[in-house]
Amino acid sequence: MSDDNFSIEPLHQRRTLVGGELRPWSGAVTDVVSPVLKDGKPTVVGSQPSQGEREALEALSAARAAWDTGRGKWPTLPASERIACVLAFVRRMCEVRERVVRLLMWEIGKSRADSEKEFDRTVEYIRDTVAAVQELEHVGARFEKAGGVVAQVRRAPLGVVLSMGPFNYPLNETFTTLIPALIMGNPVIVKPPKLGVLLHEPLLDAFAESFPAGVVNTLHGDGRTVVTPLMKSGQVDVLAFIGTSRVADVVRSQHPHPHRLRCVLGLDAKNPALVTAQADLDLAVRECLLGSLSFNGQRCTAIKLIFVHRSIYGAFLERLAAAVDGLRAGLPWDHEVQITPLPEPGKVEALQALVEDAKAKGASVANTRAGALDRTSFFPAVVGPIRPDARLWSEEQFGPIVPVAPYDDAGELLRWVADSSFGQQASVFSEDPVEVARLVDGLINQVCRVNVNSQCQRGPDVYPFTGRKDSAEGTLSVSDALRAFSIRTMVAARDEARNHHILREITRERHSSFLSTEWLF
Repeated sequence: MSDDNFSIEPLHQRRTLVGGELRPWSGAVTDVVSPVLKDGKPTVVGSQPSQGEREALEALSAARAAWDTGRGKWPTLPASERIACVLAFVRRMCEVRERVVRLLMWEIGKSRADSEKEFDRTVEYIRDTVAAVQELEHVGARFEKAGGVVAQVRRAPLGVVLSMGPFNYPLNETFTTLIPALIMGNPVIVKPPKLGVLLHEPLLDAFAESFPAGVVNTLHGDGRTVVTPLMKSGQVDVLAFIGTSRVADVVRSQHPHPHRLRCVLGLDAKNPALVTAQADLDLAVRECLLGSLSFNGQRCTAIKLIFVHRSIYGAFLERLAAAVDGLRAGLPWDHEVQITPLPEPGKVEALQALVEDAKAKGASVANTRAGALDRTSFFPAVVGPIRPDARLWSEEQFGPIVPVAPYDDAGELLRWVADSSFGQQASVFSEDPVEVARLVDGLINQVCRVNVNSQCQRGPDVYPFTGRKDSAEGTLSVSDALRAFSIRTMVAARDEARNHHILREITRERHSSFLSTEWLF
């Protein structure tokens, strides 16, 4: 299937959303370049605004006005009306599905199947979030009595949120912080990632028409230029960031009152897999293949290092190398394509350097097709044995390299996990229940998810997604995210008749947006 079947008109974004207005942009712009090559050269698929400090502070001012010290329309709106706004948005969002999917393919090289899955999963996430809010509100609608006090305990918004998503899931991961922040009553400034930015443009009309002024504001440009003044102002209440721990530390340190800044962070990971002598080899190879190389391995949840018991190391490596060589490389719209171009500039060279370093430290490449295909494409390399002095032993490759290391005792893996800077997930492959139990107990206080006979992954979104050490701060799932972007707060009174009368009158006549029992009916 040729690229003509999925051709795209260049999208030159010349508007941003601030304070409820779609403002025209006539200032400097930056080209958006696709990793899909034309005549050996990357393709320009559009351009985005290059905004500066003035525009950043304007977006902040709009968000602060919408917050209005917690008394603005959005933070005081009943939950049912905020839900109605979110549902109106998702209906409009679905109207531009094909445009967003094509931009995902062209901007970040994601296959059509994965691009469609990202869009549809995001819509499902929004609808699941709405259901979770309804349940949360139902629980909070009750008055409680304890120790002579009657109270209503509910969740309230935190303030202005700065939401920044990653390039690998620029729609889904951005919305996993944006939507719960919004639906809990927080105004948001959205800074799209530097790659995968244009796909947000078709959604601007839906945002503008679905939410009150200043509730959603967009900001484009170099992060150091536009994010720094936001943080230094001290007026960002919540930082929602998915990216590297290095960048997160820099951004957070710019806030003059870091103890006031609530952070929800999804960061680096070096997820190991342990294939024991008791593993089903066919299953382990299949799951490690998917876990290591789905979307070219460009996932924080990918398996980044595979430990294999020395007794089966050769057999596992041979089968895995053959399976990798059987993958299909091509363009994002090619039928059943599995390996696609890499959007990060210089990524092919960086991957080659990691492989050469491992080879210099005693490893070899086990599959025959490994290596650069062109300036933006790299066929996966299965590399082993990886030793502790190789960069792949501890560095997150975030790309199509599958490092494999032999081990003699499971304690070696447990020590590696304990010494690692990361603590997101691990996978264990074994058919022995006692062995699995022992490994689970050894891993569960070092990582936040242990996958038994399956790849590392994020979903389903109802399960908690978080990490220890440098891998995360806060928990993202449909319900956990609602709690991350809100705080428990309450109204209390003595358990006396006069107060009962006042509270009944307030709730019956709906004088208050906070004191409410509407979800009980």
